[in-house]
Formats: sequence, C-alpha cells, structure tokens
Amino acid sequence: MASKKVVLMGTLALLVSTIGFAQTDFGWDWRDSSKVAVKNQPQRNEFINNVYPYPAKPRNQWELGFGLGIATMSADVKSKPGFGGSVSVRKALSHTFSLRASIADLNSSGEPNTYQLTQNRVPFKTKTRQLGVDVIASLNTLNYYRGNPKTNVYVLAGYTLSGSKVLYKTATPGAQAGGYRIFYGLGEPGSDEGLLTTGLGATVNGRKSYAIYNSFSAGAGISFKLSDVVSVGLEQRFTFAASGYDYLDAVKAGNSNDYIGQTSARININLGDRSRKVAPLWWLNPNNYLYQEINAPKHMKLPKVKLPDVDNDGVTDQFDLEPNTPAGVAVDAHGRAKDTDGDGVPDYKDKELITLQSCFPVNNDGVGTCPEPACCKEVKEMVSGLKTNSGSLCQIGELSTIVFDKNKNKLSKEATETLATLAAKINANPSCNIRVTGYGYTSKSAQQLSWERVTAVIKYLTEKQGISESRFIFNAGAVGNELLVSLFGTDEVGTGAATAPHPELKK
Repeated sequence: MASKKVVLMGTLALLVSTIGFAQTDFGWDWRDSSKVAVKNQPQRNEFINNVYPYPAKPRNQWELGFGLGIATMSADVKSKPGFGGSVSVRKALSHTFSLRASIADLNSSGEPNTYQLTQNRVPFKTKTRQLGVDVIASLNTLNYYRGNPKTNVYVLAGYTLSGSKVLYKTATPGAQAGGYRIFYGLGEPGSDEGLLTTGLGATVNGRKSYAIYNSFSAGAGISFKLSDVVSVGLEQRFTFAASGYDYLDAVKAGNSNDYIGQTSARININLGDRSRKVAPLWWLNPNNYLYQEINAPKHMKLPKVKLPDVDNDGVTDQFDLEPNTPAGVAVDAHGRAKDTDGDGVPDYKDKELITLQSCFPVNNDGVGTCPEPACCKEVKEMVSGLKTNSGSLCQIGELSTIVFDKNKNKLSKEATETLATLAAKINANPSCNIRVTGYGYTSKSAQQLSWERVTAVIKYLTEKQGISESRFIFNAGAVGNELLVSLFGTDEVGTGAATAPHPELKK
C-alpha cells in the first residue's frame, strides 16, 4: 500500500511539473476603494497620498469546495479502494497562505493477502468522519515572469478531529450481515490507548462504536481556474492519528501505525459580491502592481529629469547645435547664439544689432555698408565731444539698441536679457549717465509710443537692476527707426522721467 502512495504522489508531482501557467491582468484596480475593508481604509488613504508605500489588501471572496474520490488506508491488512467525499470552505490570509475548514466522510476496506492470512488477520471495513482545519500554502501565486495564475499548486497541513467505526469479519455469533461485527477491542490490550473518547452506539468492553481521536493532516493539490467563479482540481490528503492509534483495521501489528488517504477530484466555487470583493488572493499575483508601475507609472514619486547641458544655456546637449555657447549669451531654441538681424554675427558680438538687409554684407563687427543716418551721426559726435566735470570723457560709449515689436511697448524676453547684460556694464561705470533715446515723430501716436518704450527701458533698469533713476537722460520722439530705443553713455546730467507727450493715447 505504501508503494501505491508513493506512485500516486509521484504522478501528482509530475502533473504539477508539466502544467503550464497562463497570464491574465492584475485582477483589480488598486485605486478602487470599494474593494477595501473599512479597517484598511486608513492604509489605503496613506498610500493614495504617497505617505505609505504599500497598497491596502482588498477584500477577497470565500471558496466553497466539494471533493469526491477514493479513500484508502495504509494498514496491517491489505487495503482496497473505497469511497470518500468532503465539503470545505476556504479563506485567504494572504496571497500565499489560506485557511480551509472541511468535513469528510471516508469509507475504506481491506482483504488480507496470503501472508496476512497466516497471521490470522481478517477483512475489515472502516467508516471515518472527519472535521478538519488545514493551512494551505500556494506555491505559484508569486511569480516574476507572468501575471495572475490560472493554476494553483499548493501543499497543506493541519489538524483533524477524526472518528472511525471499524468492522471486522468473523464467524462468531453476533456478527452482522456478511459476517462483520464492530471492533470494541475485545482481547486487544491497550485498544483504547490514545483515544479522546468513544461515541455512538452501545457500550461494549467499556467503549462505543466510534473511536474518536486527534489526527494531523498533510497533502498537496492543484486547481485549474475555469472562470472567475469556478475552478476544478485534484488533491491527495493524508490523515495520521496523533496518538499513533493502530486499530483502524482492527489489528495492531508491525512498526507503523495505520493512516488514511483521500484522493479526490474537486470543484470549487467562489462566493461573495464581485463588485465589492476580488477573487481569492491565491488567484492574484502580488507582483502585478509593482510591474504595472514600472511599465506605466501612475503612482510613483518620480524625480525630476535633468538632462545634460554642458554650456548651461537651457538647451540640452542632444538638441544643442552650438554646445559651447559662452556663458550668459542669449540663444535660440536650437542652442545657437541669437542673431537678431540675421547678418551672421551673433548679437553678443554685433555692434549694430539691427542691420537692414539692404546694408548686407556686414563686417566682422556686424556693421553694414549703408551710411550712418544723420541723426545717429550727430548724436555720436555730440557724445564724443562731451566731457565729465573732471575734464575726462565718459568711455562707456554706445551701449546697445533695444528692438520692440510693431505697435508694442512691452519688453521682449530678448530685450530684458540684453538690458540685464548692459546693467553690469552701466554699474561698472558709475561716472557715466545714460541717454535713452526713442524714435518716432511722424504722429502723435508715434511720439506717445516712443515715450512709452523709453519709459519701459528705464523702468526695467531702475526697478529690476537697481540703477539710480537720476543717471538717465530721457529722450523720446527723435527722428529714426520707430522700433528702436538706443542707449548711450554720456557726461550729461540726468533728467529723470519726462511727461507723456500725449497721455490721452497711452496704451
């Protein structure tokens, strides 16, 4: 009999080793609060708010199981297959461990072989009723290479309260139909040893029909998921008397005690409201959440991405067409130094920021070939002829030209960058004042817009760059390109802000 058990367990192991594992989705949305018990809601809230790193365990369904199959016994008399059935309920404690309570009805029998006949052993029939609690460990729930399993391979161990009624065949008077009578231990010393009690039926030899005893269970099984509700499986479960009781076949012989085996086909049904509970946890891979987050993060705190930018111009190296732009130089979207007039000389080297295309080509300083306007020539001559109170000339000279959009009085980003660069130069020459000249004389609106643009330049340099307003000479409405505002160093005394020429036209 023992060899048959080994063959059976080997067959089960082979089945387990060759079974394929399918893959499904996560099985539930970790953001769904309806599937989390009230006691676990605080953990869920902390998790959702990124205070706690672990999601709350969801409520999961119970499993109702039915088993039907063969009951056998490893005994001192050769056993024959009998009938066995069971009903169970199972509840997950975690994705790996679960508890299962069960009741079972097992019927086994035996006929002595030739040798056992010489030892005066007789046929027997044993009826066993069991009430058991098993701890089940699922072996394939946790996996790093697939999602939810469609098979559940498990081992089990637990406690069982057993009651066995043993009949043995005899020709003596009082035997039941077929020549069997109840074993009461008559003539067998210590036949009550290890029993909790006896029960049911008449009392004979100080005991009743059923021997009631503690026992331990062990076994293994496999289940196959057919749908979200139903699964089927195969299980082998053994029950060993805790006391070593050896009269389950009405004979005590040999060095090993009798034990019962139950081989059953099972059908399992998930119970519970699926809108509020997930499937039993042994059908869900706990790694699903981790891999979903790695694949498509929805909850992780991701660090801000910082791409390499060698010249620190705000354009990452992979898109920078000029990766060695000097520090502080304004660049375009491709990381190249800005060239406002497109003359091929970058602004930070261009001494004539706006050169008309009709004046191309330009020299190495970005200055075109057109003659200088009379107004600008006069201003430069005037500036060059001025002297400071000490008799020395202001050496700061022409600073730059700010370009405004048509009909606009707001400084562009490029303009503020240019003025920020000029501020350092102005502060480095405290003996020089600054003439700010705006152009526009053809109409009242042009004169007013010129005044607004000069005001915007001076306001930025005083409020944002901290240069004293007394150092500025306000000059608006001059003859020239109306889009420009020019800045010149001078020894003249600052005049401060001027009154708007046409305030009724102020934008």
